[in-house]
Amino acid sequence: MPSISANGINLSYTDSGGDGRPVVLIHGWPLSGASWSEQVPALTDAGYRVVTYDRRGFGDSDKPGTGYDYDTFAADLGGVLDGLDLQDASLVGFSMGGGEVARYLGTAGDARVRSAVFAAAVPPYLLKTDDNPDGGLGEDDVKGMMDAASSDREGFLDGFTTDFFSAGGELKVTEEQRHEALALAAKAEDAALVACIEAFGTTDFRRDLATIKVPSLVIHGDSDATVPFEVSGKRTADSVAGAELAVIDDAPHGLNVSHAAAFNQHLLAFLEK
Repeated sequence: MPSISANGINLSYTDSGGDGRPVVLIHGWPLSGASWSEQVPALTDAGYRVVTYDRRGFGDSDKPGTGYDYDTFAADLGGVLDGLDLQDASLVGFSMGGGEVARYLGTAGDARVRSAVFAAAVPPYLLKTDDNPDGGLGEDDVKGMMDAASSDREGFLDGFTTDFFSAGGELKVTEEQRHEALALAAKAEDAALVACIEAFGTTDFRRDLATIKVPSLVIHGDSDATVPFEVSGKRTADSVAGAELAVIDDAPHGLNVSHAAAFNQHLLAFLEK
C-alpha cells in the first residue's frame, strides 16, 4: 500500500481513484483501513472515489509512539485531505473514527467537506462527569480497559472483538470474520493501543458537534454493547443540526460487517442526496 506524508508522519492509505466524489473512510479501534472491506466495493460500484487510511500507530502506518490524541488525529486527517487535494468529500467515521470527523470539522472547518457520517461513533462524550451524567464510561472503566490492554493484550482483544460483533450475547458474524478483525488489531502498536482508549474514552466532542453545518448521518445498531446507542448515537443525532438518524435492528457495534447490506443501503442513500 502507498503512504502519504500527513502532519509529519507517513500514513498508509488506499485510493480507488477516478472522477467520482471522494468518500473518506476512517476506521475504528483497534483496526485499520482494511476493516472497510464490506463498504469499499459498494461505494466504488456506485461511482465514488474511495479513500481509506490507517490511523497513526495502526495497520501499516508509522508508529511514532506519541500523538495519540484527537487534535493530532484530526490534523492527520487534514493532512490526508490536503495531500490528496480532496474536495467536496464525505467523511465517514466508524466508532473511534467518528471522533476524527467531529474534531476535524470543529477545528479545521468544512471547506473540503460535503457531508459527515457518524457510524457507531464515540461522540459526543463517553466519559461520565458532573456535567455529562449520561456518559457511558466512568474513569475506573477507562483505566480498567487500559490496564487490561497493557497486561493481557491478546486476551483483552479476544474478548473485545467478541463483544464488538455480538448483540444480546450472540455473535453476529462468523468466527472467521472475528479472527480477521483480530489480525488487523495485531498490527497495532502497544502504545497506540493503550493511549487510544484514553483518547476515545475521555475526549469531549460536544463543542465540535455544535459547529457542524454540513449534512450529517448518524447510523448505529440498537444492540451495540460497546458504544451504546443511547450514550452516543442518539445524543449525537440530537446535537448535530439537521442530522439524519438510521438505527439498525439487532445490530452490534461492528455493524458495518455484521449488517453490511443494511449499513451500505443507508450510507449510499445518504450520499446520493
